[in-house]
Order: sequence, then structure tokens, then C-alpha cells
Amino acid sequence: HFIEPPPFNIATCYQDSSPIMPLIFVLSPGADPMAALLKFADDKGFGGAKFNAISLGQGQGPIAKKMIEVAAEEGSWVALQNVHLAGSWMPQLEKICEDFTPDKVNPNFRLWLTSYPSPKFPVTVLQNSVKMTNEPPTGLKANLYQSFTSDPVCDPKFFEGCPEKEVRFEKLLFSLCFFHAIVQERKKFGPIGWNIQYGFN
Repeated sequence: HFIEPPPFNIATCYQDSSPIMPLIFVLSPGADPMAALLKFADDKGFGGAKFNAISLGQGQGPIAKKMIEVAAEEGSWVALQNVHLAGSWMPQLEKICEDFTPDKVNPNFRLWLTSYPSPKFPVTVLQNSVKMTNEPPTGLKANLYQSFTSDPVCDPKFFEGCPEKEVRFEKLLFSLCFFHAIVQERKKFGPIGWNIQYGFN
């Protein structure tokens, strides 16, 4: 039970959060949580104009600060992507997060951050946040499980979207997910995974 990482669940992390507590996605290679976050925002009624995202980099800090100030007042959501790229803006982010107080911030406001591990990331922001990571699964079983529990496959409308051809569709879907899992596993071995013949046993 404890050797398998729990499935990635934004809803559970959201329940643990508050308007003054940022939610941080600690990124790992090959995993991008933005699609799942956008879907979750839509499900919660924070899609469209109520959700603002910006990828941080050169000169994006003041724009991000303004977005946060407006969202904190109006009660919308802000996602700052690739925070690790804005090393010089980190102290400003720390100050913004320290200034969050329940009486200043709308109860619906949420600040979402995505970042690779970085030594420049403010420790106080990390300590006072909900942290989550979405590592690519290891092993065929875990990979198949993730495929079948992720959007759009886990959506009943998608899964049952071929009336009178369910059996064919399910076989095709399983084949595609299985192929994807094999490719993901073999990719780890670099050229050896593709160029060396193996005895089938």
C-alpha cells in the first residue's frame, strides 16, 4: 500500500486549501497538470473569465502581481506557471503570499503555482501551502490505471460514447492505453529499449 503513490487528485488537495494558502504543483519531467487544473476549474464553476493563467519569465512579474490582486478582491483563481523561471521575482511572491489575510482576501480566491524544484523558491511559501506532485507512473499496471482514471477516459459520456459499438470501442481503447503504457516504460531505457531484440517469455 505504501510503496505505490496515491492517484493524483486535485479535488482532495483543494479541500485542504484556503484562500490564503497557495496550492503548488511540484513538476516532474513528462507531467503537466494544467489540463487537469483547467478541467477542475470548469467543474467548480471557475472556468473562462474566473480563471487566469500566466507563464512566468522575463518581465511577467508585475502582470502576475496585478492578476493576483484583482483575483484576491473578486474571488477568482490565478495560476502562475513555471515559477522557477522567475528567480528574481521570488521575494516579491513571498511578500504577496505573506500579505494574504482572511479579511483582505475573497473566500473563493485560490492561487495555483507550478514549479520545478528550485533552491530559490521561498521557504515560507512552501511551508504555508498545499503541495502536490504528479509523477509519471512506474510499471504497466500503474500506467494503465492512470490512463483509465484520467480525463477523458474516466468520463462516462466519453466511455459510453459509441452506442451499439461498445465492445469494439473498449477493445480499441484498452489497446491504445496498453500501447501507451509500453512506450512509456521502454522510453526509460533510451535507445536500448527500442534497438535490442528480446526473447519473448
